[in-house]
Amino acid sequence: MAVDCGVFVDWSQMGDVSRDAAPGKTEYKDLKELKQHARSGQWAKNHSQRSAVYQQLLKALPCRTVTPDAAVYRDIVGNSNSKRNPSAYTLPEFVDGTAVPCYCLKAESVGSVHAVLSCVAGQFPDISHCPSLPAVTALLLHWSADEAQCFESVSRMLACNEPGRRLLDQTFLAYQSACMTFGDLVHKYCPAAHKLMVATATDVLEVYSDWQRWVLGDLPFSFAARVMDVFLVEGYKVLYRVALAILKFYRKQRAATSSALTKQDSAAVRRDIQVFVQNIGKSVTPDKLLEKAFSIRLFSRKEITLLQLANEKSLQQKGITVKQKRQNVHLAVNADNFSSEIVSAKEIRDIWSWIPERFALCQPQLLFTTSTHGCSLNRFYSHCEGYEPTLMLIRTIDGEVCGAFLSTDWEERKRGGNKLSFFGTGECFVFRMKPEMERYEWVVIKHPELANTAQSADDEQTSANNNDASQSLEEPAADPSQLSPFLSTRHFNLNSRNTSMFMAGNVDSIIIGGGEGNALYIDSELNHGRTERCLTFDNPPLCAESFQIALLEVWGFKDTMTS
Repeated sequence: MAVDCGVFVDWSQMGDVSRDAAPGKTEYKDLKELKQHARSGQWAKNHSQRSAVYQQLLKALPCRTVTPDAAVYRDIVGNSNSKRNPSAYTLPEFVDGTAVPCYCLKAESVGSVHAVLSCVAGQFPDISHCPSLPAVTALLLHWSADEAQCFESVSRMLACNEPGRRLLDQTFLAYQSACMTFGDLVHKYCPAAHKLMVATATDVLEVYSDWQRWVLGDLPFSFAARVMDVFLVEGYKVLYRVALAILKFYRKQRAATSSALTKQDSAAVRRDIQVFVQNIGKSVTPDKLLEKAFSIRLFSRKEITLLQLANEKSLQQKGITVKQKRQNVHLAVNADNFSSEIVSAKEIRDIWSWIPERFALCQPQLLFTTSTHGCSLNRFYSHCEGYEPTLMLIRTIDGEVCGAFLSTDWEERKRGGNKLSFFGTGECFVFRMKPEMERYEWVVIKHPELANTAQSADDEQTSANNNDASQSLEEPAADPSQLSPFLSTRHFNLNSRNTSMFMAGNVDSIIIGGGEGNALYIDSELNHGRTERCLTFDNPPLCAESFQIALLEVWGFKDTMTS
């Protein structure tokens, strides 16, 4: 007799999902077919099929030697499919006050989720922060025969120890660095949505800290279940994809319904996005959401892992490893302490919204200004060397303002001797502030067809020779000691070196951006410059093509939490 895996479900809310249909195909040896079925919703209408597939996937996860199973749960809690009182099982502190989403469960089944989470807390004492776990547990309960089976499924996800395979953040450090990484991905892949956030929210980083809750918590059940299908097959990167797609659809809705953009308290923006996500079914289908998510041409998992590691390192260096008050985690530019002759405090905040999240934790520190240090390239180098990254601001005699975010220490120029040679990474960008504000990033970010990431084949499809369905679809873990910084050109098979000329300098000049022109060229006296389209940033001239410099400033990034 088949096991009933729908005992916790309120079937009156499940629409045309079949409870009694034969499971159909549940075992996969062809990983390509498995991925295709997960993405296309092959199991969405057949409850027993989805349950069987999930159990196969979860049992295939490599786990720690001692991983609590269903028998452990029965010994500790017992096993009940009857009504449990949620108040009898306090939610663990590590869920950070996150409520259990109903997800078409029976009202009394919420108590079962509480019971499972309570047992998880006792068996996994090292978990310190995991606000997505209530949603994951509630989803898995749908396709579990009893609480004990649900507990075992959750335990296997938490205890997965396969190198490079990441499923759930279990510490505040991992969770916070994931929020920072999401912010970085929004900068690069959703520039219009990011521009909207900067224009409407007082604290953009606070808005982005909700990204996991959008996917695992706020999405309606039919959407969340489809996300879970792909998540169990392809891993953590799926969550980033779906959250980016949500933000793209939110921006589209705002553009269609709002005319004037006004600055709001971040809490109001967060609530507005939450309401949109909870009601996303009014404008988007699950198929459309996943279609949008997988149309975003993200870099490889290795690149994203590198960024995650860089963000974790930044937080560790600042002593942020446990939850703290928000102002200690994300620092806005302090208008009282900021003084520039080129840009206002508001304008520097706008620039700060463009930079990688790990540096947005810092305050701007003036390193060099021609008004104090004079118009000398040698003095420019002496004041800027030893700082990474830096921000260059230029005001011309005509009042135009432009600049560049430069990812790498200017001391790197010495590796080329007296020869002018380019260095830097794809995190560099150029921008203009006046007459209008615009940023120009590395051209490969918007046109990934210009380069193939070293792991892109592994990232998007598994080798045809690999026929073991239990094999991980994730890449090996990145070793930060063996890999260069995020978006380093060594990770890309570039069609032309002209697309990776970020920054260069010698005794005669400094150059930002190359390939058929320079985004910025500045002479040795820091007096005259020129700007033109370059292939690296695919930018128009940032100001008058030939200009005279009225003032040049270089800013570093001061760590106020360790100074």
